[in-house]
Amino acid sequence: MNDSKFKLERVQGAPVSDQELLADMQRAAQLAGADVLSQRLYTEFGQYDPRTASRRFGSWNKAVVAAGLQIANEINISDDRLFENIMLLWEHYGRQPRRAELASPPSRISCGAYRRRFASWMDALTQFVAYANAQDARPPDQMEARTGHRTSRDPSLRMRFRVLKRDNFSCRACGATPALTPGLSLHVDHINAWSLGGETIDDNLQTLCEPCNLGKSNAL
Repeated sequence: MNDSKFKLERVQGAPVSDQELLADMQRAAQLAGADVLSQRLYTEFGQYDPRTASRRFGSWNKAVVAAGLQIANEINISDDRLFENIMLLWEHYGRQPRRAELASPPSRISCGAYRRRFASWMDALTQFVAYANAQDARPPDQMEARTGHRTSRDPSLRMRFRVLKRDNFSCRACGATPALTPGLSLHVDHINAWSLGGETIDDNLQTLCEPCNLGKSNAL
């Protein structure tokens, strides 16, 4: 049976409204599985030429902001955010991340930002490892009086990395690792629960995959 209904198809070069353009950028980011939308990703997943968005909004970054997305080539990003992104990738892949992986989700920052700050990706990794291995600042004296704990509940970025690295980015319960199971989520969990007096220190933390951690919580 022939479909006799008329269908509207956008022809190349036809005008597009600001709303259509921004909606398509949001759709492309969703298809790419990213909050950060680079021109490369939009060329792959978007319907329109990224130069159209740049002309319409004054620049690509302004178009990205108008679409409610994060800028890929943001300037003057803090070291903390650069290191958090490295940690995100290291945890996601279960190994030292590669420079090429900055171009794809879950990375939120492009390679250019690391080159501007550290000259090279290897220099960035070297600085991150030095940062992660440094000692955390001593918690304020008032914390114990206020919470009954010497430490805060959530481990710092440094502590998370130390524990994950110590456990080889593998679940201590079942041995699963993102290096062999892409997309596996790892948690840094208290062995003795913080709510029962357990402190947030390396010796009281362990790496668990999300299913094992949820299973542990359900068993309590």
